[in-house]
Amino acid sequence: MNQLGDQANGLRTMKQKKIKVIAVTGGKGGVGKSNVSLNTAVAMAQQGKRVLVFDADLGLANVDVMLGLRVEKNLSHLLAGECELDDILITGPHGIQIVPAASGTRNMVELTPQEHAGLIRAFSELHREYDVLIVDTAAGISDMVLSFSRAAQDVMVVVCDEPTSITDAYALMKVLNRDFGVFRFKIVANMVRSMREGQELFAKLSKVTDRFLDVAIELVAIIPFDENIRKSVRRQKTIVDAFPKSPAAIAFKALAARAGKWPIPDNATGHLEFFIEQLVTPGA
Repeated sequence: MNQLGDQANGLRTMKQKKIKVIAVTGGKGGVGKSNVSLNTAVAMAQQGKRVLVFDADLGLANVDVMLGLRVEKNLSHLLAGECELDDILITGPHGIQIVPAASGTRNMVELTPQEHAGLIRAFSELHREYDVLIVDTAAGISDMVLSFSRAAQDVMVVVCDEPTSITDAYALMKVLNRDFGVFRFKIVANMVRSMREGQELFAKLSKVTDRFLDVAIELVAIIPFDENIRKSVRRQKTIVDAFPKSPAAIAFKALAARAGKWPIPDNATGHLEFFIEQLVTPGA
């Protein structure tokens, strides 16, 4: 009897295991957001984490293409009621699992807030176990980007040393802060020429956020400009796989190790979150 009880407790503990959820966003397109998402995911998998990647650019999916993966079903089939979330998962390098979105499907970018909420809740129904969910959002400040960003525990904002990138990153943080109460952001300075340039980029962003917003921002990674990224994209591989000793790959591995140590909140934040059942289950 005791053995059965121990097994039951073990199963409950497994089911209630909390999952780290990181939204990777960036305000504008072209800042390398999907590259950051995938390289962080693969590096975390290499470090022993069970990683799920959600391609949350619902109408312009590209994660599967970047990895050269074949997709049978995607989120459009899920939203049409033809299958469950488990049925559309595909396996990428080092065992990462990917939730593929649709590409060139206009109605996917016109989902209602209720449909966004239903999609976020669907993650609680997954039967497989994960340590980390990385949400690769679309660019901009659409309802879709805002819904998925505020449903994550950590929001990682990718910024390049361009005025439009800084302005759009600021605008995204402003909306998430003032309208949805998100006040902590993790900053990735991407495609910079030196550590100093990355620190100066963060300083520029800090100057405007300190002056106008009630937020706390933290520089979590400086990813150097690396020609090997372009080569790895052409090969449909991540740089951490294709060129593991390159400067950018080393920086991504350091980011993955750092992200793996970010704490998971004990309680739900008050708005809808991914894997919400794990957050609110008594004893979790």
